[in-house]
Amino acid sequence: MAEPLGAGTGIVSWVESLRSTLAQFVSTEERIGISAALVTLALGLSLYLAPRLVSRASTEFHNRVLQHPKVPDAVHDVAWLFPATVLIRTLQLTIFVGVGLALLLLWGYDSVAVTAAAIIAMAIPNIAKLVTTFVLLAGAFVGTNVLEAQLDSYANSVDHINAHQQGIVFRVLQVVVLLAVGMASLTVWQFKIGGLLAGAGFLGIVVGMAARQTLGALIAGFVLMFSRPFELGDWVEIDDAEGIVTDITIINTRLSNADGETVVFPNDRVTNAKITNRTKRNRLRLRLNVGIDYETDIDHAETVAKEALSDLQFVESVPEPQVMPTTFGDSSIGLQVLFWITNPSAPRRMRAKAEVLRSIKTAFDREGIKIPYPQRELLAREEASGFKIRGEAPRPESEPVESPSASSRSND
Repeated sequence: MAEPLGAGTGIVSWVESLRSTLAQFVSTEERIGISAALVTLALGLSLYLAPRLVSRASTEFHNRVLQHPKVPDAVHDVAWLFPATVLIRTLQLTIFVGVGLALLLLWGYDSVAVTAAAIIAMAIPNIAKLVTTFVLLAGAFVGTNVLEAQLDSYANSVDHINAHQQGIVFRVLQVVVLLAVGMASLTVWQFKIGGLLAGAGFLGIVVGMAARQTLGALIAGFVLMFSRPFELGDWVEIDDAEGIVTDITIINTRLSNADGETVVFPNDRVTNAKITNRTKRNRLRLRLNVGIDYETDIDHAETVAKEALSDLQFVESVPEPQVMPTTFGDSSIGLQVLFWITNPSAPRRMRAKAEVLRSIKTAFDREGIKIPYPQRELLAREEASGFKIRGEAPRPESEPVESPSASSRSND
């Protein structure tokens, strides 16, 4: 008789006990009768009793456990991973294997039965490990779904978490859960985790030295997530580039400017850059400079310019637009026009300035307020006998020299 292979002394002992029990049936008629009874019992248990027991247990589990209000929806999402059919087929296989071993012992094939029992005993721990690993993976799936649902519920109930932060937090939690399940699975299969951790630490050092800039951008992505200088859809200016924030990842930030170009900033550069958020307060003040002639009444020009800003499409009446003199220019007095717009964006800013410029130009033309061109006064030295015009006779030395002035005009 062959010795049992490996572990499984429990099953082998059961086989030995069953062999001693069946050894008393020595006649052929008794063996045929026992064989028929065992086959009939196996068919009855596997084809009739097992499906009904499993179906009833599945129904009770569904009604009493899955339908309970405290059970999260994520459990329903993985219920299909454990169909009743698998459990029924497992029970049927177990019944037929047990009956097969009994028949081998009954008809005198003891060595074959013991060897088969030993092989089954060796396979059972591996099967248990597979089932445990499968359950751990299903638990990870359920856990990540529960975390996502809870995070969504919390994010919807508060205002200090945006979509970018929610996505980053979920990914971090998902990685933590998967790492935990992976370590547990390796433990089930009796891998040496200590050596694996040491290798992972050494690999982390090598990768960290080779990808310092990427890791810096990665850390900066988490800094941006918690500092929140801008959100998706904001109109911002980072260093010398401005545009709408279209994407924020843990590595880089993308802007779409008014020309339809996409500008990509590494997050480590963003955290060290000057950031101007023009949509944080949902309104923006714009400035427009205009010059008036020195002979113009400043108060009248201010009143006309302010009235020109009323009833415009893009200019808000509250806060009230302001017009104030700012500079003494070379040829004009400078006025600065201050006004507000809402829902700021680059196209809206451009349209607002164009609308204000047209309105002020029309109002000044109507009131006769001159917007002067730059003027320049030219003087000649006396020792150079003034300016000489071609074709004109030279002046006598005794005639006084006048200092004519000339003005040249050019568009502003």
